[in-house]
Amino acid sequence: MTTNVNDTPISDAESTVMQVLWSHSPRTAEDVLSALVGEQDWALSTVKTLLNRLLRKEAICAERDGRRFLYAPKLSREDWLQQQSAGLLDRLFDGRVAPLVAHFCEHRKLSPSDIAELRKLIEEMDDAQ
Repeated sequence: MTTNVNDTPISDAESTVMQVLWSHSPRTAEDVLSALVGEQDWALSTVKTLLNRLLRKEAICAERDGRRFLYAPKLSREDWLQQQSAGLLDRLFDGRVAPLVAHFCEHRKLSPSDIAELRKLIEEMDDAQ
């Protein structure tokens, strides 16, 4: 399900909750807390606060189910990744991809398989033009 969610950034903690909802939804607040056992040491009240923030940001929706709510993402993971990657490029590299790749090359953060994958992507882009 994809939507044009406003540009209000999603915090790291909120993105952790979103990851749970993207993996399987709808979920209750208790389900979200259970999914995070061993990963986060959060109380149920923390999860509910994060869910409420995400509701205000229109990144998720809630449907009443008896005395509880079921939460599901409105913002797709793909749209969120696009927002995050565009923001990173804009903030750190003036919106350009080449300096980002150069940075990783200079700091030897690209494996031989990464380099091969980049070559393949470039070739595919050249073929498409």
